[in-house]
Amino acid sequence: MTEPTAHDRRQRRLLIGLALMFFAPLGLSFYLYYGRNWHPGGRVNAGELIAPARPLPSLALPLLGLDSGAGETTPQFLKGKWTLLYVQHGPCDDECRKALYDTRQVRLALDRDMNRVQRVFIGDGDCCDLKELKEAHPDLIFIRANPADEPLLALLPTVSGVVNAHRVYLIDPLGNVMMFYAPGVKSKGMLEDMKRLLRLSSIG
Repeated sequence: MTEPTAHDRRQRRLLIGLALMFFAPLGLSFYLYYGRNWHPGGRVNAGELIAPARPLPSLALPLLGLDSGAGETTPQFLKGKWTLLYVQHGPCDDECRKALYDTRQVRLALDRDMNRVQRVFIGDGDCCDLKELKEAHPDLIFIRANPADEPLLALLPTVSGVVNAHRVYLIDPLGNVMMFYAPGVKSKGMLEDMKRLLRLSSIG
């Protein structure tokens, strides 16, 4: 058997070095993940995923208007677009106004894609100065809270049995509630989620 030449030895060392560069990080990641139960904390989305997503019923709900003849939604109003839903029982407080402001700014920031997104507010008739709110949010779909919306609200995740808890719910174009944003989530995170979903989605 011939002795390996210096050139052969250099080639072998080079191949071993390349193999270590490739496999060492992989081996370390397996060791940390399975051996030490370590999980990286970099979650992609700012919202909390609802798994599995919950299909919402088709309902015609009364619109909240300045007079009693505001009409009602179509039964399919939660389908065909991405929907940012906010539910408020009682007065629209600072958290409520901030959530409505944030969702408005997120939708506007989507620019050419903003027509793929709608905003829906379910609130009591005495929740707020309706005229002022409509002037600040002309694109918002206002729905008057009433017993007809109970089948829909029953499917929204709650906090201690309360639907509102100042959350913004995200509904996909098929009518499934699939994510929510807790109070304190930055609107920038919500915007990044929406951009990613709209980029990946072929519907809505």
